Amino acid sequence: MLRFLKRLPLLLGLYLLLSVAVTVVQVAVLAVHNPQTTAFMRQRAREAKAAGKPLAVKHTWIPLKDMPKVLPKAVIAAEDETFYEHRGFDWQAMREAWEVNEKKERVKRGGSTITQQLAKNLFLSSKRSYVRKAREAAITWVMELVLPKDRILELYLNSIEWGPGVFGAEEGARYHFGISARRLTAKQACILTAIIPAPRRYRPSGPYVQRRAAQIARIIGYGSESSPP
Repeated sequence: MLRFLKRLPLLLGLYLLLSVAVTVVQVAVLAVHNPQTTAFMRQRAREAKAAGKPLAVKHTWIPLKDMPKVLPKAVIAAEDETFYEHRGFDWQAMREAWEVNEKKERVKRGGSTITQQLAKNLFLSSKRSYVRKAREAAITWVMELVLPKDRILELYLNSIEWGPGVFGAEEGARYHFGISARRLTAKQACILTAIIPAPRRYRPSGPYVQRRAAQIARIIGYGSESSPP
Protein backbone atom coordinates (compact mmCIF):
# COMPACT_ATOMS: atom_id res chain seq x y z
CA MET A 1 0.00 0.00 0.00
CA LEU A 2 2.84 2.36 0.92
CA ARG A 3 4.56 1.61 -2.39
CA PHE A 4 1.34 2.45 -4.25
CA LEU A 5 0.96 5.75 -2.41
CA LYS A 6 4.52 6.69 -3.31
CA ARG A 7 3.77 5.99 -6.95
CA LEU A 8 0.42 7.77 -6.94
CA PRO A 9 1.77 11.23 -7.94
CA LEU A 10 3.65 9.63 -10.86
CA LEU A 11 0.57 7.68 -11.94
CA LEU A 12 -1.59 10.79 -11.75
CA GLY A 13 0.98 12.72 -13.75
CA LEU A 14 1.09 10.04 -16.44
CA TYR A 15 -2.70 9.94 -16.55
CA LEU A 16 -2.82 13.72 -16.98
CA LEU A 17 -0.24 13.65 -19.78
CA LEU A 18 -2.13 10.85 -21.53
CA SER A 19 -5.42 12.78 -21.21
CA VAL A 20 -3.83 15.90 -22.68
CA ALA A 21 -2.31 13.89 -25.55
CA VAL A 22 -5.65 12.26 -26.36
CA THR A 23 -7.40 15.64 -26.26
CA VAL A 24 -4.83 17.19 -28.61
CA VAL A 25 -5.30 14.33 -31.11
CA GLN A 26 -9.11 14.54 -30.92
CA VAL A 27 -9.07 18.28 -31.51
CA ALA A 28 -6.40 18.12 -34.24
CA VAL A 29 -8.63 15.72 -36.18
CA LEU A 30 -11.34 18.40 -36.19
CA ALA A 31 -9.12 20.63 -38.31
CA VAL A 32 -9.77 18.40 -41.33
CA HIS A 33 -12.73 16.23 -40.32
CA ASN A 34 -16.37 17.29 -40.01
CA PRO A 35 -17.86 15.37 -37.07
CA GLN A 36 -21.04 13.47 -37.91
CA THR A 37 -22.07 12.98 -34.30
CA THR A 38 -21.45 14.71 -30.96
CA ALA A 39 -21.67 13.91 -27.27
CA PHE A 40 -24.84 16.00 -27.07
CA MET A 41 -26.48 14.07 -29.91
CA ARG A 42 -25.70 10.78 -28.18
CA GLN A 43 -26.94 12.12 -24.86
CA ARG A 44 -30.28 13.24 -26.33
CA ALA A 45 -30.71 9.84 -28.03
CA ARG A 46 -30.08 8.04 -24.72
CA GLU A 47 -32.50 10.31 -22.87
CA ALA A 48 -35.22 9.71 -25.46
CA LYS A 49 -34.66 5.95 -25.41
CA ALA A 50 -34.83 5.87 -21.60
CA ALA A 51 -38.14 7.75 -21.81
CA GLY A 52 -39.44 5.27 -24.37
CA LYS A 53 -39.41 7.86 -27.14
CA PRO A 54 -36.70 7.03 -29.69
CA LEU A 55 -35.26 10.17 -31.25
CA ALA A 56 -34.31 10.62 -34.90
CA VAL A 57 -31.29 12.93 -34.87
CA LYS A 58 -31.22 15.34 -37.82
CA HIS A 59 -27.82 16.74 -38.74
CA THR A 60 -26.58 18.04 -42.11
CA TRP A 61 -23.23 19.77 -42.53
CA ILE A 62 -23.00 23.14 -44.26
CA PRO A 63 -19.68 25.00 -44.76
CA LEU A 64 -19.33 28.38 -43.06
CA LYS A 65 -18.72 30.02 -46.45
CA ASP A 66 -22.16 28.86 -47.64
CA MET A 67 -24.03 30.39 -44.70
CA PRO A 68 -25.39 33.93 -45.00
CA LYS A 69 -22.90 36.22 -43.26
CA VAL A 70 -25.64 37.53 -40.98
CA LEU A 71 -25.97 34.19 -39.15
CA PRO A 72 -22.45 33.94 -37.65
CA LYS A 73 -22.53 37.69 -37.09
CA ALA A 74 -25.76 37.40 -35.08
CA VAL A 75 -24.52 34.38 -33.12
CA ILE A 76 -21.28 36.10 -32.15
CA ALA A 77 -23.17 39.25 -31.09
CA ALA A 78 -25.56 37.24 -28.92
CA GLU A 79 -23.39 34.44 -27.56
CA ASP A 80 -19.79 35.71 -27.49
CA GLU A 81 -19.16 39.26 -28.64
CA THR A 82 -15.40 39.06 -28.06
CA PHE A 83 -15.04 35.72 -29.87
CA TYR A 84 -12.32 36.89 -32.26
CA GLU A 85 -10.42 38.64 -29.47
CA HIS A 86 -10.19 36.14 -26.59
CA ARG A 87 -8.27 32.87 -26.38
CA GLY A 88 -11.19 30.71 -25.31
CA PHE A 89 -12.27 32.39 -22.08
CA ASP A 90 -14.04 35.70 -21.54
CA TRP A 91 -13.11 36.46 -17.94
CA GLN A 92 -15.23 39.60 -17.79
CA ALA A 93 -18.36 37.72 -18.91
CA MET A 94 -17.61 34.91 -16.46
CA ARG A 95 -17.25 37.38 -13.59
CA GLU A 96 -20.52 39.12 -14.51
CA ALA A 97 -22.30 35.76 -14.76
CA TRP A 98 -20.96 34.76 -11.34
CA GLU A 99 -22.23 37.99 -9.80
CA VAL A 100 -25.70 37.52 -11.32
CA ASN A 101 -25.90 33.90 -10.18
CA GLU A 102 -24.76 34.82 -6.67
CA LYS A 103 -27.54 37.39 -6.39
CA LYS A 104 -30.14 34.92 -7.67
CA GLU A 105 -28.60 32.09 -5.57
CA ARG A 106 -28.92 29.78 -8.57
CA VAL A 107 -27.59 29.56 -12.11
CA LYS A 108 -29.48 32.14 -14.17
CA ARG A 109 -26.75 33.23 -16.53
CA GLY A 110 -23.78 31.54 -18.16
CA GLY A 111 -20.48 33.09 -19.11
CA SER A 112 -19.32 30.44 -21.57
CA THR A 113 -17.68 31.43 -24.83
CA ILE A 114 -18.49 29.85 -28.18
CA THR A 115 -15.37 27.68 -27.83
CA GLN A 116 -16.42 26.48 -24.38
CA GLN A 117 -19.91 25.68 -25.65
CA LEU A 118 -18.41 23.76 -28.57
CA ALA A 119 -16.16 21.74 -26.26
CA LYS A 120 -19.18 20.78 -24.17
CA ASN A 121 -21.33 19.89 -27.18
CA LEU A 122 -18.72 17.81 -28.97
CA PHE A 123 -17.13 15.91 -26.10
CA LEU A 124 -19.04 16.31 -22.84
CA SER A 125 -22.67 16.67 -21.70
CA SER A 126 -25.15 19.15 -20.27
CA LYS A 127 -24.64 17.86 -16.72
CA ARG A 128 -23.01 20.37 -14.39
CA SER A 129 -20.03 19.37 -12.25
CA TYR A 130 -16.58 20.67 -11.35
CA VAL A 131 -14.96 17.73 -13.14
CA ARG A 132 -16.89 18.49 -16.33
CA LYS A 133 -15.96 22.17 -16.14
CA ALA A 134 -12.29 21.24 -15.71
CA ARG A 135 -12.41 18.98 -18.76
CA GLU A 136 -14.27 21.68 -20.69
CA ALA A 137 -11.56 24.20 -19.83
CA ALA A 138 -8.80 21.84 -20.98
CA ILE A 139 -10.53 21.08 -24.29
CA THR A 140 -11.26 24.77 -24.83
CA TRP A 141 -7.59 25.65 -24.33
CA VAL A 142 -6.48 22.98 -26.83
CA MET A 143 -9.11 24.06 -29.38
CA GLU A 144 -7.93 27.66 -29.29
CA LEU A 145 -4.33 26.47 -29.60
CA VAL A 146 -4.91 24.11 -32.53
CA LEU A 147 -7.88 25.41 -34.54
CA PRO A 148 -8.40 28.72 -36.41
CA LYS A 149 -11.26 30.88 -35.14
CA ASP A 150 -13.30 30.44 -38.32
CA ARG A 151 -13.04 26.67 -38.00
CA ILE A 152 -14.21 26.81 -34.37
CA LEU A 153 -17.18 28.93 -35.47
CA GLU A 154 -17.97 26.55 -38.34
CA LEU A 155 -17.89 23.55 -36.00
CA TYR A 156 -20.10 25.37 -33.50
CA LEU A 157 -22.76 26.39 -36.01
CA ASN A 158 -22.89 22.83 -37.33
CA SER A 159 -23.01 21.13 -33.93
CA ILE A 160 -25.28 23.01 -31.55
CA GLU A 161 -28.83 21.97 -30.78
CA TRP A 162 -31.64 23.87 -32.51
CA GLY A 163 -34.68 21.79 -31.59
CA PRO A 164 -35.68 18.26 -30.50
CA GLY A 165 -33.21 16.04 -32.36
CA VAL A 166 -32.23 19.01 -34.54
CA PHE A 167 -28.54 19.87 -34.73
CA GLY A 168 -26.66 22.42 -36.80
CA ALA A 169 -27.73 25.51 -38.71
CA GLU A 170 -28.88 23.64 -41.82
CA GLU A 171 -31.35 21.40 -39.98
CA GLY A 172 -32.29 24.27 -37.66
CA ALA A 173 -33.33 26.39 -40.63
CA ARG A 174 -35.25 23.49 -42.18
CA TYR A 175 -37.00 22.64 -38.90
CA HIS A 176 -38.09 26.17 -38.00
CA PHE A 177 -38.52 27.78 -41.44
CA GLY A 178 -38.64 24.97 -43.98
CA ILE A 179 -35.66 26.33 -45.94
CA SER A 180 -31.92 25.74 -46.26
CA ALA A 181 -29.67 27.82 -44.03
CA ARG A 182 -28.26 29.26 -47.26
CA ARG A 183 -31.56 31.12 -47.81
CA LEU A 184 -32.04 32.58 -44.33
CA THR A 185 -33.02 36.25 -44.14
CA ALA A 186 -31.50 38.48 -41.50
CA LYS A 187 -34.71 38.29 -39.46
CA GLN A 188 -34.73 34.49 -39.58
CA ALA A 189 -31.04 34.32 -38.67
CA CYS A 190 -31.67 36.50 -35.63
CA ILE A 191 -34.63 34.34 -34.60
CA LEU A 192 -32.51 31.19 -34.85
CA THR A 193 -29.87 32.89 -32.74
CA ALA A 194 -32.43 33.86 -30.09
CA ILE A 195 -33.46 30.20 -29.81
CA ILE A 196 -29.94 28.93 -28.96
CA PRO A 197 -30.11 29.22 -25.12
CA ALA A 198 -33.15 26.89 -24.87
CA PRO A 199 -33.67 25.24 -28.27
CA ARG A 200 -36.10 22.58 -27.06
CA ARG A 201 -38.30 25.12 -25.29
CA TYR A 202 -38.19 28.33 -27.33
CA ARG A 203 -40.25 28.74 -30.50
CA PRO A 204 -39.77 31.31 -33.30
CA SER A 205 -43.18 32.87 -32.64
CA GLY A 206 -42.69 33.17 -28.89
CA PRO A 207 -42.69 36.71 -27.44
CA TYR A 208 -39.27 36.35 -25.83
CA VAL A 209 -37.68 35.04 -29.02
CA GLN A 210 -39.24 37.84 -31.06
CA ARG A 211 -38.00 40.50 -28.63
CA ARG A 212 -34.53 38.99 -28.41
CA ALA A 213 -34.29 38.59 -32.20
CA ALA A 214 -35.20 42.24 -32.70
CA GLN A 215 -32.57 43.24 -30.15
CA ILE A 216 -29.91 41.14 -31.92
CA ALA A 217 -30.90 42.66 -35.27
CA ARG A 218 -30.38 46.15 -33.85
CA ILE A 219 -27.00 45.19 -32.41
CA ILE A 220 -25.67 43.92 -35.73
CA GLY A 221 -27.30 46.68 -37.75
CA TYR A 222 -29.87 44.76 -39.80
CA GLY A 223 -33.47 45.68 -40.38
CA SER A 224 -35.99 43.05 -39.35
CA GLU A 225 -36.92 42.25 -42.96
CA SER A 226 -33.45 42.47 -44.47
CA SER A 227 -32.09 39.71 -46.67
CA PRO A 228 -28.63 38.35 -46.02
CA PRO A 229 -25.72 39.74 -48.08
